[in-house]
Amino acid sequence: MVTHVACDYTEEKFNAEKTGGDPVILSPNLDTDLVMACDRLVDRLIKAYKNPNANRYCKIQQIDLPKGPGHNEEREARLLERCPPGHEGTKLINIPTTILDASSAIIAWYLPDALTDATLKEIWAATDLLAPMLEKSVKVDGIWRTNQEWFTPRSENDVLTPGCLNLSLVWFQQGHENQSDPENQSDPEVSASLKGPSSEDILKAIARPAAIATAALRVMHPQQYWTGLQAFASLGD
Repeated sequence: MVTHVACDYTEEKFNAEKTGGDPVILSPNLDTDLVMACDRLVDRLIKAYKNPNANRYCKIQQIDLPKGPGHNEEREARLLERCPPGHEGTKLINIPTTILDASSAIIAWYLPDALTDATLKEIWAATDLLAPMLEKSVKVDGIWRTNQEWFTPRSENDVLTPGCLNLSLVWFQQGHENQSDPENQSDPEVSASLKGPSSEDILKAIARPAAIATAALRVMHPQQYWTGLQAFASLGD
């Protein structure tokens, strides 16, 4: 799988540049544009890794978040006391950066300019393929995600078509009647938005940008990456 190979390359190059190791050997399965995209990503990841922003953040797992609707002013005051803002005031960050918590664990990566021009063009092209479905998604009496009230009418000068889509290769039909197997409602199903005539073109168009995003996940959150692969593999069981 090309995505997995790109992820291997990205992680290996990141680790090599982080530790000063040997150069990474390119795989013949990666084309020039994808290699350049991965190289750009690694450059920004390394710069962010070497530029930690260690403000006084609490450990995420220790924050006692309010539960339920509304606000709990007393609890929010305790949180503010435990996790006060930095004394330096507002800080503008416009270079690759990592944000650390109180235990120096990375809780956020900021990677400006991490995508190549070729990748950006591919994202725009994929978005254009979604335009007809986006336009149809907005309805006068739609639910809160697709209600016309929340979208600005499109003009001829607009680059993007306003709308809201739920694209999922696999979702569980809990609460929905499964026409193919009424007795087994837990069978995964492709979302309706990806069952149209242009679905294959859409999936092909987002393949490379998705591979780059997945490569970033491989470095930033490897446990989530491998868990995702296990989830995909289990779908065939």
